[in-house]
Amino acid sequence: MALRNTHHRWGVLSQTFHWLIVALLILQVTLASLADDLPPGARKLGLLARHKSVGITILMLVILRLLWRSLNLTPLLPTTLKPYERVLARWTHGLLYALLFAMPLSGWMMSSARGFPVSWFGFFTLPDLVPRNKSLYEALITTHETLAWVLAVVVMLHVAAALKHHFMLRDDVLRRMLPFTAPTQGPKT
Repeated sequence: MALRNTHHRWGVLSQTFHWLIVALLILQVTLASLADDLPPGARKLGLLARHKSVGITILMLVILRLLWRSLNLTPLLPTTLKPYERVLARWTHGLLYALLFAMPLSGWMMSSARGFPVSWFGFFTLPDLVPRNKSLYEALITTHETLAWVLAVVVMLHVAAALKHHFMLRDDVLRRMLPFTAPTQGPKT
């Protein structure tokens, strides 16, 4: 499989970014859920520290993915899509990227406003993005939770569209993002 994208398929690096971010998002939900169920204490703080580190990792991966995407072709949308479906696909992807930036940044700001440092797996501590402020912290809790729900809805829309393409439309939209599969349409890449 090619490292770079083609008009018919995502390259191995784009696929790696995509699926790594998916796995880390699942881990994020798990860590947040586990932390929410715990009383205040060392174990909860440890889970939240990992949650922050994974969030910063996602932010860095999204930045790298967008840089890589800017240097590569983007696989073309199927010609069978209606104009509104093309707009919806572009808006959904744009919203996904915006949310993947907003979520870790809002969490980072939330920690800063609370006075809790954000460390990346203990290797280094990131600077505070905002000054310590209780009312800002409380507003950022609501913001972070709202963004999480919006991200969940947009991810479900994205998954539903991929499954529709695969099972109903029977095109290569999903297959070209899956590793170890060959496209059934367009030139083999």
